[in-house]
Amino acid sequence: MTTTTMTSQEAHAAHAGAHEHHDQSDKTVFGFWLYLMTDLILFGGLFIAYVVLHGNVVDGPGTHDIFQLGFVLVETFLLLVSSCTFGFAMLALSRKQIAQVKMWLLVTFALGACFVGMEVYEFHHLVAEGYGPSRSAFLSAFFTLVGTHGIHVTVGLVWILVMLVQVSKWGINARTTVRLTCLSLFWHFLDIVWICVFTVVYLMGKLPVA
Repeated sequence: MTTTTMTSQEAHAAHAGAHEHHDQSDKTVFGFWLYLMTDLILFGGLFIAYVVLHGNVVDGPGTHDIFQLGFVLVETFLLLVSSCTFGFAMLALSRKQIAQVKMWLLVTFALGACFVGMEVYEFHHLVAEGYGPSRSAFLSAFFTLVGTHGIHVTVGLVWILVMLVQVSKWGINARTTVRLTCLSLFWHFLDIVWICVFTVVYLMGKLPVA
């Protein structure tokens, strides 16, 4: 009787602990959603500033003079594919396939690193041509908006490396699952922001002036 009672109590305690951990995980993900909303406000402000200032070129170059649409299309392709590969990593996570999770995270990292490398090259090229952020209000807004997104992607790359270490060390457990879920939200959010950047800054910037 005593053994049965203790077993029942232990099972109840284990269930309560699991429920509490699940609630904590939900709170963590919800809190990260709130963070993404604040980031959305940040980017919204930068987009508004860019739209207002993009015509203020003074004697400097305009959008038609500096944007290379083919180059940016490659950047966009890299980031879109990286979003897909991160999705494959999350599918592998749901199946508890550690090796597959790590492989797809590495592929995502490589694609994201290429994206950042191309963005750094673009910035360096513009500055070398004398089109730095201090040249005009348009270029200040451009460097700020695109650079802020690039910094976010760089943070995401560091986060991927951290998760690779943690998955290798701890495997797939509740902690790493929640952290990878938050990272997935962050990475897909950056993908959506970049689509807006590509459309508003680059694509609309190359449209013929009426």
